[in-house]
Amino acid sequence: MTSIAKPLSGVSGKRARSKAANRRAILEAGRRVFARIGFEATTVRDIIRETELAAGTFYNYFKSKEEVFEAIAEDSTHRFRSRLQDVRAYATDFETYVHDAYRAYFGFIATENEEPIRNGAPHLALIGVRVDTPEMLAVADEIRADLEHVLSGEGGPKIDTAYLTAAAIGIAREMGEHMLMRRPVDVDGATQFATAMLLAGVREIAAK
Repeated sequence: MTSIAKPLSGVSGKRARSKAANRRAILEAGRRVFARIGFEATTVRDIIRETELAAGTFYNYFKSKEEVFEAIAEDSTHRFRSRLQDVRAYATDFETYVHDAYRAYFGFIATENEEPIRNGAPHLALIGVRVDTPEMLAVADEIRADLEHVLSGEGGPKIDTAYLTAAAIGIAREMGEHMLMRRPVDVDGATQFATAMLLAGVREIAAK
Protein backbone atom coordinates (compact mmCIF):
# COMPACT_ATOMS: atom_id res chain seq x y z
CA MET A 1 0.00 0.00 0.00
CA THR A 2 1.45 3.32 -1.03
CA SER A 3 0.77 6.49 0.94
CA ILE A 4 1.28 9.92 -0.50
CA ALA A 5 2.22 12.46 2.15
CA LYS A 6 2.07 16.17 1.56
CA PRO A 7 5.40 17.93 1.97
CA LEU A 8 5.63 19.41 5.44
CA SER A 9 6.80 22.71 3.97
CA GLY A 10 3.60 22.96 1.94
CA VAL A 11 1.41 22.29 4.98
CA SER A 12 3.26 24.77 7.17
CA GLY A 13 3.16 27.36 4.41
CA LYS A 14 -0.61 27.01 4.05
CA ARG A 15 -1.03 27.26 7.83
CA ALA A 16 1.05 30.42 7.94
CA ARG A 17 -1.02 31.99 5.16
CA SER A 18 -4.21 31.07 7.00
CA LYS A 19 -2.92 32.65 10.21
CA ALA A 20 -1.93 35.82 8.37
CA ALA A 21 -5.35 35.99 6.68
CA ASN A 22 -7.18 35.55 9.99
CA ARG A 23 -5.12 38.23 11.69
CA ARG A 24 -5.65 40.59 8.77
CA ALA A 25 -9.41 39.94 8.84
CA ILE A 26 -9.55 40.83 12.54
CA LEU A 27 -7.58 44.03 12.07
CA GLU A 28 -9.69 45.13 9.12
CA ALA A 29 -12.85 44.39 11.09
CA GLY A 30 -11.47 46.34 14.03
CA ARG A 31 -10.76 49.35 11.82
CA ARG A 32 -14.33 49.33 10.52
CA VAL A 33 -15.95 48.94 13.93
CA PHE A 34 -13.74 51.51 15.66
CA ALA A 35 -14.52 53.98 12.88
CA ARG A 36 -18.24 53.29 13.02
CA ILE A 37 -18.98 53.35 16.74
CA GLY A 38 -15.74 54.49 18.39
CA PHE A 39 -13.19 52.71 20.54
CA GLU A 40 -14.99 53.07 23.87
CA ALA A 41 -18.28 51.64 22.61
CA THR A 42 -16.67 48.76 20.72
CA THR A 43 -16.65 45.27 22.24
CA VAL A 44 -14.73 42.18 21.17
CA ARG A 45 -18.06 40.67 20.13
CA ASP A 46 -18.62 43.61 17.75
CA ILE A 47 -15.28 42.91 16.07
CA ILE A 48 -15.92 39.16 15.84
CA ARG A 49 -19.35 39.75 14.26
CA GLU A 50 -17.65 41.82 11.56
CA THR A 51 -15.60 38.78 10.53
CA GLU A 52 -16.50 35.22 9.53
CA LEU A 53 -14.35 33.83 12.33
CA ALA A 54 -15.37 32.03 15.50
CA ALA A 55 -14.85 33.68 18.88
CA GLY A 56 -12.19 31.10 19.73
CA THR A 57 -10.25 32.02 16.62
CA PHE A 58 -10.21 35.68 17.66
CA TYR A 59 -8.67 34.82 21.03
CA ASN A 60 -5.93 32.86 19.30
CA TYR A 61 -4.62 36.21 18.06
CA PHE A 62 -5.75 38.90 20.50
CA LYS A 63 -6.81 39.01 24.15
CA SER A 64 -8.83 42.23 23.98
CA LYS A 65 -10.02 45.11 21.84
CA GLU A 66 -7.11 47.12 23.25
CA GLU A 67 -4.65 44.70 21.65
CA VAL A 68 -6.49 45.00 18.34
CA PHE A 69 -6.32 48.78 18.54
CA GLU A 70 -2.62 48.73 19.36
CA ALA A 71 -1.95 46.34 16.47
CA ILE A 72 -3.81 48.65 14.07
CA ALA A 73 -1.77 51.63 15.29
CA GLU A 74 1.47 49.66 14.97
CA ASP A 75 0.57 48.51 11.46
CA SER A 76 -0.30 52.04 10.32
CA THR A 77 2.86 53.48 11.84
CA HIS A 78 4.99 50.79 10.21
CA ARG A 79 3.58 51.63 6.78
CA PHE A 80 4.00 55.36 7.35
CA ARG A 81 7.70 54.83 8.11
CA SER A 82 8.31 53.86 4.48
CA ARG A 83 6.92 57.23 3.37
CA LEU A 84 9.13 58.99 5.89
CA GLN A 85 12.12 57.15 4.47
CA ASP A 86 11.32 58.62 1.04
CA VAL A 87 11.15 62.10 2.57
CA ARG A 88 14.51 61.53 4.22
CA ALA A 89 16.07 60.39 0.96
CA TYR A 90 15.09 63.49 -1.02
CA ALA A 91 15.04 66.35 1.49
CA THR A 92 17.90 68.78 0.87
CA ASP A 93 17.32 71.25 3.70
CA PHE A 94 15.31 71.85 6.87
CA GLU A 95 12.36 73.60 5.23
CA THR A 96 12.02 70.95 2.54
CA TYR A 97 12.14 68.17 5.12
CA VAL A 98 9.47 69.77 7.32
CA HIS A 99 7.14 70.45 4.38
CA ASP A 100 7.55 67.01 2.82
CA ALA A 101 7.23 65.17 6.14
CA TYR A 102 3.97 66.95 6.94
CA ARG A 103 2.72 66.33 3.41
CA ALA A 104 3.53 62.63 3.75
CA TYR A 105 1.75 62.36 7.10
CA PHE A 106 -1.40 64.27 6.18
CA GLY A 107 -1.63 62.46 2.85
CA PHE A 108 -1.20 59.11 4.58
CA ILE A 109 -3.93 59.58 7.19
CA ALA A 110 -6.28 60.98 4.54
CA THR A 111 -5.78 57.82 2.48
CA GLU A 112 -6.09 55.59 5.56
CA ASN A 113 -9.45 57.12 6.39
CA GLU A 114 -10.97 57.30 2.92
CA GLU A 115 -13.52 54.56 3.64
CA PRO A 116 -14.73 55.93 7.00
CA ILE A 117 -15.01 59.42 5.48
CA ARG A 118 -16.89 58.09 2.47
CA ASN A 119 -19.28 56.16 4.70
CA GLY A 120 -19.85 59.05 7.05
CA ALA A 121 -18.31 57.21 10.00
CA PRO A 122 -17.99 59.65 12.91
CA HIS A 123 -14.86 58.10 14.43
CA LEU A 124 -11.60 58.17 12.50
CA ALA A 125 -8.63 55.91 13.18
CA LEU A 126 -5.61 58.18 13.54
CA ILE A 127 -2.10 56.84 13.25
CA GLY A 128 -0.11 57.70 16.33
CA VAL A 129 -3.00 57.79 18.81
CA ARG A 130 -0.83 55.56 20.97
CA VAL A 131 2.45 57.44 21.11
CA ASP A 132 4.07 54.95 23.49
CA THR A 133 4.11 51.95 21.14
CA PRO A 134 7.57 50.69 20.10
CA GLU A 135 6.88 51.51 16.44
CA MET A 136 5.80 55.08 17.20
CA LEU A 137 8.75 55.63 19.53
CA ALA A 138 11.05 54.44 16.74
CA VAL A 139 9.44 56.93 14.34
CA ALA A 140 9.97 59.75 16.86
CA ASP A 141 13.65 58.78 17.18
CA GLU A 142 14.00 58.79 13.39
CA ILE A 143 12.38 62.22 13.10
CA ARG A 144 14.68 63.61 15.77
CA ALA A 145 17.73 62.21 13.96
CA ASP A 146 16.47 63.68 10.69
CA LEU A 147 15.98 67.11 12.25
CA GLU A 148 19.43 67.02 13.81
CA HIS A 149 20.88 66.16 10.43
CA VAL A 150 19.11 68.87 8.42
CA LEU A 151 19.87 71.48 11.11
CA SER A 152 23.55 70.56 11.42
CA GLY A 153 24.78 72.62 8.48
CA GLU A 154 26.96 75.65 8.93
CA GLY A 155 24.95 78.58 10.25
CA GLY A 156 21.98 76.41 11.12
CA PRO A 157 19.87 77.43 14.13
CA LYS A 158 20.74 75.91 17.50
CA ILE A 159 17.53 74.19 18.53
CA ASP A 160 16.68 71.63 21.21
CA THR A 161 15.73 68.80 18.86
CA ALA A 162 13.90 66.84 21.57
CA TYR A 163 11.47 69.72 22.06
CA LEU A 164 11.34 70.34 18.32
CA THR A 165 10.45 66.72 17.60
CA ALA A 166 7.71 66.75 20.24
CA ALA A 167 6.31 69.99 18.79
CA ALA A 168 6.43 68.69 15.21
CA ILE A 169 4.61 65.47 16.11
CA GLY A 170 2.09 67.29 18.31
CA ILE A 171 1.20 69.70 15.51
CA ALA A 172 0.80 66.80 13.09
CA ARG A 173 -1.51 64.84 15.40
CA GLU A 174 -3.74 67.75 16.40
CA MET A 175 -3.99 69.26 12.94
CA GLY A 176 -4.45 65.84 11.35
CA GLU A 177 -7.51 65.19 13.50
CA HIS A 178 -9.07 68.51 12.52
CA MET A 179 -8.15 68.05 8.85
CA LEU A 180 -10.01 64.74 8.72
CA MET A 181 -13.15 66.41 10.05
CA ARG A 182 -13.21 68.94 7.21
CA ARG A 183 -15.04 68.43 3.94
CA PRO A 184 -13.30 68.22 1.64
CA VAL A 185 -10.22 66.96 3.45
CA ASP A 186 -7.56 69.59 2.75
CA VAL A 187 -4.16 67.89 2.75
CA ASP A 188 -2.38 70.78 1.03
CA GLY A 189 -3.88 73.38 3.35
CA ALA A 190 -2.92 71.42 6.44
CA THR A 191 0.60 70.91 5.07
CA GLN A 192 1.14 74.61 4.39
CA PHE A 193 -0.25 75.72 7.76
CA ALA A 194 1.70 73.19 9.82
CA THR A 195 4.92 73.92 7.93
CA ALA A 196 4.55 77.68 8.36
CA MET A 197 3.78 77.30 12.08
CA LEU A 198 6.80 75.10 12.83
CA LEU A 199 9.21 77.17 10.74
CA ALA A 200 8.02 80.41 12.34
CA GLY A 201 8.61 78.95 15.78
CA VAL A 202 12.12 77.81 14.85
CA ARG A 203 12.98 81.23 13.45
CA GLU A 204 11.68 82.93 16.60
CA ILE A 205 13.79 80.71 18.86
CA ALA A 206 16.87 81.03 16.66
CA ALA A 207 16.59 84.83 16.71
CA LYS A 208 16.86 85.00 20.53
